[in-house]
Amino acid sequence: MGTATSRPYWVFGYGSLMWNPGFATPETHRARLHGWHRAFCIYSEHYRGTPAKPGLILGLLPGGSCRGLAHRLPAKQYDAVRRYLIHREIDNDGVYEETTRPIHLDDGRTVQALVYLADRAHRQFAGKLPLAKAVSLVRGGSGATGTNIDYVLNTVAHLKEMGLRDRTLESLAERSKRAPRGR
Repeated sequence: MGTATSRPYWVFGYGSLMWNPGFATPETHRARLHGWHRAFCIYSEHYRGTPAKPGLILGLLPGGSCRGLAHRLPAKQYDAVRRYLIHREIDNDGVYEETTRPIHLDDGRTVQALVYLADRAHRQFAGKLPLAKAVSLVRGGSGATGTNIDYVLNTVAHLKEMGLRDRTLESLAERSKRAPRGR
């Protein structure tokens, strides 16, 4: 993890890390990550689905920019929080790659943050799916942390609370709510 001065003391949340970071954060800000965008591009076989009936979760793909939340990691519990984040984001499925990227906070600061990118070589990488296929996965997915539809609706709700629109996610949420059960 490097020396104390090179440690990333922030983590960028663009999905469930926005509303459920899983640790007490001393500071949270709206933030933007340039060069990457949020997409439902990962098959979930643990948190929001199973190997037999996968769900669909968010990842970051190259291009554009992504608005989300930045949580500062607590200095006194830094090592424990880092272990928690590695377990949460990497150990269960291994579909995310941890990296450090500059993010821009809403107060004007630019800080180095942990960012979890979709591993495009991983077998669970779905890429950009047609909306009908994405809706089917979201409607049917349920895993260790709940239903896939709840994940989609929570993400859209938290983006709206922040005053942000993501028309692709909103369309997926609306279509998933309206889709007949059993598809």
